[in-house]
Amino acid sequence: MEALAIENTVGELRPIVDVLVSQIDEGVILSEPEGMVVCSNPAARSLLGLPDGIRLRDLRDLGGLNLQYLIDRAEGDSASAGTVASEAGFVGFEQPLQINQEVHSLEFRSGQVHLPGKPGVARLTIIRDVSDRNRLRAVLDPGQRGTLVTQDSQTLDIISRLQQIGPTQATVLIQGESGTGKTQIARLLHKHSPRAEGPLVEINCAAIPETLIESELFGHVKGAFTGALEARQGRFQSAHGGTLLLDEVGELPLHLQAKLLRVLQDHRFEKVGSDKSIEADVRVIAASNRNLRQAVDEGAFRADLYYRLAVIPISVPPLRERPGDIPLLIRHFHAQLVAKGYADQVRFGPEALQLMMNYGWPGNVRELSNAVEHGIICAVDNRVLPSSLPQDIRTAMSGAQIGNAAKVVQDDRQAIVDALDATGGNRAQAARRLGIDRSTLWRRMNRLGIETR
Repeated sequence: MEALAIENTVGELRPIVDVLVSQIDEGVILSEPEGMVVCSNPAARSLLGLPDGIRLRDLRDLGGLNLQYLIDRAEGDSASAGTVASEAGFVGFEQPLQINQEVHSLEFRSGQVHLPGKPGVARLTIIRDVSDRNRLRAVLDPGQRGTLVTQDSQTLDIISRLQQIGPTQATVLIQGESGTGKTQIARLLHKHSPRAEGPLVEINCAAIPETLIESELFGHVKGAFTGALEARQGRFQSAHGGTLLLDEVGELPLHLQAKLLRVLQDHRFEKVGSDKSIEADVRVIAASNRNLRQAVDEGAFRADLYYRLAVIPISVPPLRERPGDIPLLIRHFHAQLVAKGYADQVRFGPEALQLMMNYGWPGNVRELSNAVEHGIICAVDNRVLPSSLPQDIRTAMSGAQIGNAAKVVQDDRQAIVDALDATGGNRAQAARRLGIDRSTLWRRMNRLGIETR
């Protein structure tokens, strides 16, 4: 009788449940234990990249994805570990899936459920697109010094490559403009290497006078030169068993380039004023904001050293080539400032954000960090306006361009509002009407301050 009463109650609520499930952004699939799909919502088909009107029939074939196999594997891994991934026996896992030539990270949570008044069990699977979350978490050295937040495909590809490069002993040359995150990439390389427990020693070759750079790198013995009152070990010796980052390596004088080449080849060096060789168990990572290939052609950098350093070359794109990172970085730097005591309730207005999106950022991420702090300090009524931004950003665009930028913002806002109104607030359908994916729509709504409907 109790089961029958529950089933009757569910039947009465079914129309409401159907509406709720059809409106949520998470995909929902209910299937039989052997994999046959009983029902699914529109979001599930959209997240799996299936055209409208396609009916999901079997977990073993969802547009080429064998979800049943992935679930079985996740349950097997959970059982072998002696744990369950979530309450009620649900397991969770992520799976990349290429949709419209773009890779999305999908999070699946699946478990068996008992249906009221029905014998046996069914399987409930919930799907979420966590691509934006993962991109926001694409942070180098989380919790450590320095971060690199990105959703740019080129930069994410670099981070992915670092997982392969890190465990090797290969010398790496990182090139890019100042402020693009070269140091953070070097730190991640060290973190993913067998030397991670060893020291990471960093030296900026451009910040040390030419007369002292040799001693800084290789150390010196007592009396090696005037003022050498005590023996001193250099950065190579300090980095023994770990990694040495030579930042701005292009600034090394030519005579020291020859000595550095010998260390890379023979793994030995001598302190200044000594003829005793010292072993250099060090992995070298070099970084430069100069084009070293061009410097070789100009005779300012040794070709043999360049090729020894550039076993694996990495080129970091400037911020102006990845404007999609700007809103992410603004939120990231704002959160850092809040942790230091700045106001949490300050928000960047769409006109100010549009100016920042259109600015060229010659100082890259470092300049953006300063601009965020400037904007928060100069905010009006807890809102960052164009007048709150640094003068370089404000004067980079003429008054007419600023007016056009404001019109673009207003038109974009109105188009999204109209699409949401036309679809009753369904973001998946609104995104299709606008010709964009749901994650792009969510980012634009967040940037323009449009409330979730």
